[in-house]
Amino acid sequence: MKHRVVALVGPVQELYPVTSASAVFGYHGPDIPHHYEFALCAERPGPIRTTLGVDIVVERGLEALAEADTLIVALSGCSPVEVSPGLGAAVLAAHARGTRIVAIASGVVVPASLGLLDGRTAAVHWELTAELAVRFPRVRTDSSVLYVDHGDVATAGATATTVDLCLNQVRDEHGAALAMRIGRQLSAAPHREGCQRQYPELPTTGPVPDSLAPLLDWINANLDRPLTVEDMAARSGLSGRTFSRHFTDRLGISPGRWLLDRRMAGARALLEETDLPVETVAQRVGLSSAVNLRRHFHNALNTTPAAYRRSFRPDRAPHVHPEAAPVSCTPSTSGTPRTPGTPGTPGTPGTPGTPPEAVPLSCSPCTPPPRAAAPRSPSWRS
Repeated sequence: MKHRVVALVGPVQELYPVTSASAVFGYHGPDIPHHYEFALCAERPGPIRTTLGVDIVVERGLEALAEADTLIVALSGCSPVEVSPGLGAAVLAAHARGTRIVAIASGVVVPASLGLLDGRTAAVHWELTAELAVRFPRVRTDSSVLYVDHGDVATAGATATTVDLCLNQVRDEHGAALAMRIGRQLSAAPHREGCQRQYPELPTTGPVPDSLAPLLDWINANLDRPLTVEDMAARSGLSGRTFSRHFTDRLGISPGRWLLDRRMAGARALLEETDLPVETVAQRVGLSSAVNLRRHFHNALNTTPAAYRRSFRPDRAPHVHPEAAPVSCTPSTSGTPRTPGTPGTPGTPGTPGTPPEAVPLSCSPCTPPPRAAAPRSPSWRS
């Protein structure tokens, strides 16, 4: 059965977050596995006005939440919304059943007003920070990061982050390889970690490229090369110091760390989709050796490449790649399913009623653990 994603829209709806979510969770052709179904609902079904000046017809009401595996609260605008008793009851009931709540921009008001973010960090739009801090003092609002994912509840500060957050869910549920394939088909920019900034600092002086996208595309196409920050700076026509400063200002992460994250994402995809030896995987993503790859896997994921591969391919019979030595495929224990905390009280996924952030939140590493590991602590991702 496909994972059911339902987007809740409001009276005057901005279409960008809705179409972004449907693009990630929709059909991508026969060559890409289709694990999701996507639908719309509204508190008052019927014609819904949009910011484009045209109406969309939403046929389903709040009863659709009873069937949702993921609820995307896509209410528009930078003005906090009011949550009616009927809407609040429907969302709480869905959350109690295990529905994942994803709140975009001002939609953060819905889980915040229901207590689902008490004691937790929420990514909010910078224009809403002051007002939300007054209305919901138990929520730790953060306007500097793109999104925060607690597992049962996730928040994105801006509508432009919808694709990143949705691809992050695909990555968590079906692996980095599928998320990368969907992102490539959408021609989306390389995946941004949640700890990256919502908005860049204003440039100071000196040459600043109009966009980093061409450089990032070039890096992804040349991951097998021993690239350095100096190589990246030369490609941009900047000195190393100037390039590092502007890269960090624009993405909120250093170029060296960004490059390592891309290498790790590429390694995870190869481990999930192929039987290439670990040494070959390391060389293809520019980490030079199996020893180096294992060290970075241990630092980022607290596991080994071989254990990571088994966790994603437990039931697949061994299929030897032409370059691979014979390997055994031993089934591994699947990860613990996500369980929401008690509605209206602080709780971590999988442990109702316990403080959600007993482990300090950290932007390092931003890469999530493999599914075979214990449930993750809340983390920032971009």
